[in-house]
Parts: sequence; structure tokens; C-alpha cells
Amino acid sequence: MSSPVTIEQPQRVAIVHEWLTSMRGGEKCVEALCEIFPHATLFALLHIPGSASPRIERMPIRTSFIQHLPWAFEGYRYYLPLFPPAIRHLALEEFDCVISSHHCVAKGVRTRPDALHICYCHTPMRYLWDAYDEYFAKGRAGILTRAAMRSVRGYLRWWDVRTASNPRHYVANSENVRARIKRIYRRDADVIYPPVNTAFFSVERRRENFFLVVSALVPYKRIDLAIEACKRTGDRLVVVGEGTEARRLAALGGTTTEFAGRLSDEEIRDLYARCSAVLFTGEEDFGIVPVEAMASGTPVVALARGGALETVRDTVSLQTGILFREQTVDSLVGAILRLKETPFDPRKLREFALGFDRHVYQAKMRDYVARRWSEFRSGIAANPKQ
Repeated sequence: MSSPVTIEQPQRVAIVHEWLTSMRGGEKCVEALCEIFPHATLFALLHIPGSASPRIERMPIRTSFIQHLPWAFEGYRYYLPLFPPAIRHLALEEFDCVISSHHCVAKGVRTRPDALHICYCHTPMRYLWDAYDEYFAKGRAGILTRAAMRSVRGYLRWWDVRTASNPRHYVANSENVRARIKRIYRRDADVIYPPVNTAFFSVERRRENFFLVVSALVPYKRIDLAIEACKRTGDRLVVVGEGTEARRLAALGGTTTEFAGRLSDEEIRDLYARCSAVLFTGEEDFGIVPVEAMASGTPVVALARGGALETVRDTVSLQTGILFREQTVDSLVGAILRLKETPFDPRKLREFALGFDRHVYQAKMRDYVARRWSEFRSGIAANPKQ
């Protein structure tokens, strides 16, 4: 009996991410990649020591000149115009395979001509393309920030498109982002959903009468819709998260809204397990929060746009939540009322969520990189001058 064929993985691997300042969805993808390639070297424009998970912090981490600029840890986003040259000056000559984790400039990294570059794309830069007004319209940003962005937006868009040819292959985190890559970069992409640590969550029998939002408090998340809808229905709402919108949202809150601020993963897990439903009111590239909720047996009320169309089911054959069509208070209120009349089976919600487990992501990424590496090396061998 013949032994199974082992597909060779690249040995000298670099993982490139924009910045390591917290543990959000992009960093959880990086963490999973670090487990697949434990001997890789991790590159970032900026790294705040201790801000990432222990697995990431154990990696050899190399940073750019952004790391050493004044007030970089607090205000690194103000250095956005410097990100393209900073990513281009990272030294990756020693690496045979580069995996960029991209939502800003990571795909623009320079590699050797005979190195394989795979881009795992969370999204093309949101604030340059589809969501510019949500970040920089009047009332969303100060006058100086708006003026600065108007002056550099054209250059950054040009650079973003010009460097779209850098990766040999794109992997999108959803069909939603795959379409965006095609429209903006004119490149095809494969789809591998990002990892969710479903094993961390469990289905509890105790439920309480409140709704939950877990989100960064930033404009495009539209947390204001959840606040206003719960004020209208009289339901208690717990909002977990921090961000630039915190003060404005607190002023809207009234007596029905509780702002919990930043909580530990364990505290959030407890809220997922006890709440009636999670409200997901923004348009996301993918959106890990709905999957975490469903892994806890909790239904989701989500805007029927973006990644939620791939993670929340609202059909006769399978229902894991309620989708609302318009990004308005009226539409959300209607969805909340429908949710209250709809029975959900927590076990089926969790079963659906298991399809997005981190082990599924890791197995698919491991196989994908190995297959692309084998194809790449075969092409080099057949055409040494390429």
C-alpha cells in the first residue's frame, strides 16, 4: 500500500501585516498563520509590544521606520501617506514565500522575482474606496483631517491600484471582498473564510432579555441604529467596545442602553451566551461577531449587505438570524419584532457556525499555500528565466 503524498511547504516564509496594535479579526488571521508557519518571520509597519496574542508576540517581528516616528503608538494612522514607502522598504530578500495580510498597504511589499507572494485580502482600503465618506465626510472628521485626505487620496488610490499586480495570488476573506478585489484591482481571487475560535464558545440554557452589540465604536458600524431601535422598542441594549464614536453614542443612549466599554474575551463570551440576540448593524467585509454569536447558540439581527449575507441565514430551510434590508431604524425595528416571534434552535446555530472554525481556516490555508508553492516551483523549474 503506497503512503500518502506529502505536499511540500515553503521553508523561508515571511508574514506581512500592516500593524500589530490589538487583537481584532485581521490579527486573528495572522495568529492562525503563525501556527501554520511557526518558523516564519513576521513583518509590520508598527508593533506595540504586548498588544497582540502570546503566539504572535513569540514570533520574530521586524518593523518599519514608522515604529520610530514621534507619537507613532498613539497616532500611527496620521502617518497614512508614509505607509506606502514604509512597506516598500521592508527587507524581504531572504524569503522564498511571502504571505501578506492586507487591508491597507501590505500587498505593496517588495519581494524577490523568484519568490511566491500570496495576499490574504481582508479588503482593499475601505477609507479610500467604498467607505470614504463614512470616515471623512463633514461631521465624521475634523477640517484638517478632511483637507489632508483630499490632498493624498488620489496618490493613495493610484498606488493601491498600481501595486495590485504585486501578489501572484489573492485569497479573499469572503465572496463580498472577492467581488471588490475584482472591481478595484482587476484581479481574481479564491475565497477562504477567516478563522473563528468556535471552541471558545458554548451554548448555555440561561437567557436574559437584552440585546448585545460587540463592535468598535466607529462611524461605519452604525451603532446609532441599534441604540435608536432599542429606545423605540423599549429593549435593553448592552454595547461592548471603544472608539471615536463613544461620546456621540453615549449622548444618544438614554435609559435603555448600557455602555460596557472594553471587556475581556471571557466577559464577552458570557454576554453572547446570555443575550436574546446580537445586533449587527454595519456593512462588513466578513464579520466575525455573527459567527461568534451563533457559536454560542445566539441568533443575529444583521444588515443584509456585505459579509452578513454569507454568515447569517434567514431562509425557510435554515434560519440563524433575521436580516433587515435597509440601514434605517424602521427596518431594524421591524427585524427585532420579527425576531421576537421566531423560534431558534441553539444547536443548529452552533452547528452552522462550526463551518467557520479556525481549524477549517488553517487546513484550507495550509493546503492552499502548499498547492500554490508546488505550482510555483514547477513553473520556475520549467522556465528558469521567469
